[in-house]
Amino acid sequence: MEVFEPLEEQPTTSDALLSTGRTCSLLVVLILLAWGTGQPFLFPSLGPSAYALAVTPSAATSQWQRALGGHFFGVVSGLLAYHTIAPGLSVTDIPPALSMPGLQLVAAGFLSVALTSFAMLRTDLRHAPACATTLIVGLGLLTSALEAGIILFAICVLVVADHLLPTTGVEEPPQ
Repeated sequence: MEVFEPLEEQPTTSDALLSTGRTCSLLVVLILLAWGTGQPFLFPSLGPSAYALAVTPSAATSQWQRALGGHFFGVVSGLLAYHTIAPGLSVTDIPPALSMPGLQLVAAGFLSVALTSFAMLRTDLRHAPACATTLIVGLGLLTSALEAGIILFAICVLVVADHLLPTTGVEEPPQ
């Protein structure tokens, strides 16, 4: 199995710049919302989603239904796992090794990924970056109803931006 694409299949510098520009353009509104409101409209799993939408728009994982559905399952699963197993805990305040709070956090993370994966597979709404979203929630980073709403709103904004911005015309990498 080849790790890298053959040189002739790698994007040109121009194509790489166009695809990078489109990836970043998809995030502009969310960046401005986060900066202007002080709310978490920009979070780690948006990067991989924006990249997938911009670089491989015809891939199954880049369908808008899968992006929205996957992140929806990620948020719901993360909230369920976190509030059931590790309420009040956060990975930003790391518990001592082999402690019960540590076990609660890792169990919430594990369960959130398991529930998200199962839901995405059963509904055919697979979107890998949603597993990062579920960990963001399940590990106690964004756990309130307001934050869950912000996550889902941000995904909707990303998908709408993807539909409004013109594509780059860059040939997609082989899948």
